[in-house]
Amino acid sequence: MARRTGIPYDNINKYLRGEVENPRGDTLEALAKAIRRPLVWLRDGTEVGENDVTPSAGKLVAAAIVGRVEAGSFREIDEFDQSEQVLISVPADERFPHARMLVFDVSGDSMNDLSPRPILDGDRIVCVAYEDVAHEAVLRDRMVVVVERTRDGGQTREWSVKQVEIYQDRTEFHPRSTNPKHKPIVIYRDINADDGVKVEIIALARSIQNDLTF
Repeated sequence: MARRTGIPYDNINKYLRGEVENPRGDTLEALAKAIRRPLVWLRDGTEVGENDVTPSAGKLVAAAIVGRVEAGSFREIDEFDQSEQVLISVPADERFPHARMLVFDVSGDSMNDLSPRPILDGDRIVCVAYEDVAHEAVLRDRMVVVVERTRDGGQTREWSVKQVEIYQDRTEFHPRSTNPKHKPIVIYRDINADDGVKVEIIALARSIQNDLTF
């Protein structure tokens, strides 16, 4: 490993013996490449499969940072985006152990009045992919979900966080905000209605993270 990476033999031994918990610079990345394993596996003990993610003994799994949620912000969809997704380690979801974990960064104040805990600008939402859990997590009142709205023939997209309200003739996805500019998304049960906008639930919110500066 020392020959492959150029990292001194003694330094690698200190890391393997636990004498150094956090090697400097890009040492861990170089070691991970040398043994052909993901960085999160070496750093956090997280197992990353080709098609799934499974908890290690440390109860951590790898989750992809999918993108940013921001109510009212439609962005063009780049179908040819080949950029590699960033993976982070998050606690395993014991309720949905086989679901894909998705992470979204929050912009804006559309959920700053959510009870019992607001979702604030700069927060990070840890979710499970809704299509993986829809069969056992039937949509109901007060669920917090990530909603995708597409328009312009699917060329532009908005991701936003909303709270569900279900009525006999419609489902409403509500912001919980002190800012009156944010409005709910209302979906009526009318199979003939088509205004060119498609709405889909893509994730079920499970927890909120926010790192503190010091």
